[in-house]
Amino acid sequence: MKRILFALLSIVLVLTACAPAAAPAATSNPEIALTDGFGRSVTLAAPAQKIVSLAPSNTEILYAIGAGSATIGRDDLSDFPPEVTNLPSVGGSMGNYSMEEIAKLQPDLVLASELNTPEQIKSLEDLNIPVFVLTNPKKFEDLYQNLETVGTLSGHKSEAAKLSADLQVRQKAVTDALAGVTDRPKVFYELDASDPAKPYTVGANTFIDILITMAGGANIGASLQGDYPQISQEELLTQNPKIILLGDAAYGTTPEQVAARVGWSAIDAVQNDQVFAVDDNLVSRPGPRLVDGLETLARLIHPEAFK
Repeated sequence: MKRILFALLSIVLVLTACAPAAAPAATSNPEIALTDGFGRSVTLAAPAQKIVSLAPSNTEILYAIGAGSATIGRDDLSDFPPEVTNLPSVGGSMGNYSMEEIAKLQPDLVLASELNTPEQIKSLEDLNIPVFVLTNPKKFEDLYQNLETVGTLSGHKSEAAKLSADLQVRQKAVTDALAGVTDRPKVFYELDASDPAKPYTVGANTFIDILITMAGGANIGASLQGDYPQISQEELLTQNPKIILLGDAAYGTTPEQVAARVGWSAIDAVQNDQVFAVDDNLVSRPGPRLVDGLETLARLIHPEAFK
């Protein structure tokens, strides 16, 4: 009998020793700590549920990743998607924001941009409102990083990851379509021609310049000084762009008006009806619609590649 009891006890001890150790109790730590575009360490106790956006690009990112329902306030210029205009505005059209209106909304996060000044950020911090400054992307990889960052801050990481993956597929499709293109036509991107003798355009290293290059064109403004320089009519005629893109179309500028300008009829783009109205918001707002802008420009500059 003792031998049987001893054998049973031995089996129990062996089985106990072989059994996997109990997993430690799961601990939940939703705290988020990230460094923002101003180099500030920003900590949230949990993903933000009440967000005020101070830039149109930030607002578009929030809605694109599914955080629209958590967005409770916006700047004056945020107008996409259309439903954001139903949100209370906190100013910003002239660079001035109402700290009082922001405080009334009681946000647990203000999503700012590089357009916001350190003084504005300090004013919000003095109200004990967490502020995260999102850096303007200098390349598409930066855009995808911004999507991930906002996804983390708002608790929509999986949605942000999916959106990023989808956008990268579309970006690659444009790159692949243009892989065999060797001709890079000169492109003039018009921002403002209130003075047709000295219209404003885009310079090198702006995102619009990057998009024109990726779309298979050569931006004639890249040789000028500054991000948004004026180009003389003489220089424009000398450069003789093959394509003119009207970023000021939203303000009423049309291809017909361009053709009627004194001296512009000598430009190849005008002679060959290659003057196109474009939605400047697609290429100037550093949000997810930049990929829409890339697709639009590529089809205008190289339509033969997308037939």
